[in-house]
Amino acid sequence: QVQLVESGGGLVQPGGSLRLSCVASGMAFSLYTMGWYRQAPGKLRELVAAIPSGGSANYADSVKGRFTISRDNAKNTVYLQMNSLKPEDTAVYYCNALRTLSFENYWGQGTQVTVSS
Repeated sequence: QVQLVESGGGLVQPGGSLRLSCVASGMAFSLYTMGWYRQAPGKLRELVAAIPSGGSANYADSVKGRFTISRDNAKNTVYLQMNSLKPEDTAVYYCNALRTLSFENYWGQGTQVTVSS
């Protein structure tokens, strides 16, 4: 049974930083592209960043230069370092594991990030 467990969300002031973590279990972690998505109230869920195993990361234009995604295959963990946070980054952030070869797509339960003074 695949599980993705996020942590690290919270309340931060504009300009501040947070690091999200997502620990995966029940899957061959290195075979999956790992991603972070977010969903703000009244908006669709959107891709923030994704990183394949052994490949280059890609980012939404809105977070380029501020956010960094990374993964540690030995720890089955993907991270999202978020710097220079803005109020418009406020959303629930979801961890995603995708393997198109086997049509597998898994989601975590989400972690709230609130950027406010």
